[in-house]
Amino acid sequence: MDHRKPYFFVGIGGSGMMPLAMILAGQGATVAGSDRSLDSGRLPAKFDDLKQRGIALFPQDGSGITSADQIVVASAAIEATVPDMIAAERVGAARMSRAELLASLFNESATSVGVAGTSGKSTVTGMIGWIFHACGRDPTVMNGAVMKNFASPDAPFASALVGQGGSFVSEVDESDGSIALYRPQVAVLNNVSLDHKSMEELRILFGDFVAKADTAVINADDPEAIALASRASSLLTFGIDNDADLRATNLVPEPFAISFDLEADGATRRVRLGVPGRHNVSNALAALAAGMAAGLSLAESSKAIEGFVGLKRRFELVGESGGVAVIDDFGHNPDKIAATLDTLHAFPGRLLVMFQPHGYGPLKVMRRELVEMFRTKLGADDLLVLPDPVYHGGTTSREVTSADIVGDVGGTAIHIADRAAAANYLVEAAQPGDRIVLMGARDDTLSLLAAEMVAGLPA
Repeated sequence: MDHRKPYFFVGIGGSGMMPLAMILAGQGATVAGSDRSLDSGRLPAKFDDLKQRGIALFPQDGSGITSADQIVVASAAIEATVPDMIAAERVGAARMSRAELLASLFNESATSVGVAGTSGKSTVTGMIGWIFHACGRDPTVMNGAVMKNFASPDAPFASALVGQGGSFVSEVDESDGSIALYRPQVAVLNNVSLDHKSMEELRILFGDFVAKADTAVINADDPEAIALASRASSLLTFGIDNDADLRATNLVPEPFAISFDLEADGATRRVRLGVPGRHNVSNALAALAAGMAAGLSLAESSKAIEGFVGLKRRFELVGESGGVAVIDDFGHNPDKIAATLDTLHAFPGRLLVMFQPHGYGPLKVMRRELVEMFRTKLGADDLLVLPDPVYHGGTTSREVTSADIVGDVGGTAIHIADRAAAANYLVEAAQPGDRIVLMGARDDTLSLLAAEMVAGLPA
């Protein structure tokens, strides 16, 4: 892709924007940006990392957009009234959405692997990226989460990897419909369940995604996903409960790992993952199948995946004190939260859960499913606390609130509007043997809060 023109990212600190900016800078493009969090002094380490990559940062007041030669990149969350957008209009700068820019890079790559589905996208993307890296493919990887395998003291926010090998691995987003922009050679479909859009819309979006790929990799255990298999021109399936091209059997869980027999190509291999849970076995099968579809040896890939150490905020053990563990997790829809709760309930100990909803809109869409999931998955002794949803400004309808969800769940669920007060409540309630679980999306400061909760526990 031609990077002769400079790029300016409005909201450069966002989980979808930052890695894309990092990739462009790594490819030699001139990149600058602004962010509300930068202006308010939040998450300074993130913006220091961007500066060290040669990315210039400006206040979000329009001062960074001064030329018609700039390409202004903004996510869907940026309103037209933001000063940067007004400045872009005034100087006549070209506009691109984050998704349009990412899809252009992705579609132009020699080998493109797109990872879709309601849950597990970031983990599967990280697994595929690590497999490709370990097998010598030198991939470029676009992820929505920090990949621990590629993080270091010099690069703590490794949500992207810039490679020279011609492979581009990226998660693709259905929530804004931008999945329609991608033309993958390998399309991975983990699952299809309610999150941002109706099931009818999701079936169309995911089905079209599968149909465009040279090879589709689909979860045989997910009824909605496998129902779209007929759209694929070439198909690889994976599963645990059902027959598939790659199947896992004899799962043996550990508190922070899991092992299984991998059955594929007429052979059985024992694999041990460094991340826990049945859902991560499914994620690993998806990644291994994607590697096969891209021409990698399954023997090499299955060995490589044992070295995958996970993502930040994906069932991440932040710390332990006084016999209480604090776990930070990205769970924010019913399937993701249920998978984390199931993984934790495989071992003894009470769960103290704080779930910060990632917006009022999702609460309205998922109300019934969230309530049913919490009623089913929480143990009799577990505690659930919901603060108010994360809010970054702008206009939003507040038809369904955290208090409404708590009222529907009943039992030991309580609503504490202020997030800090909700966290303190759980810290004070914790007893030796408990696990505190902090859940939520679209708010990077949750990781900082998790660390504060560890520090607040008695020794």
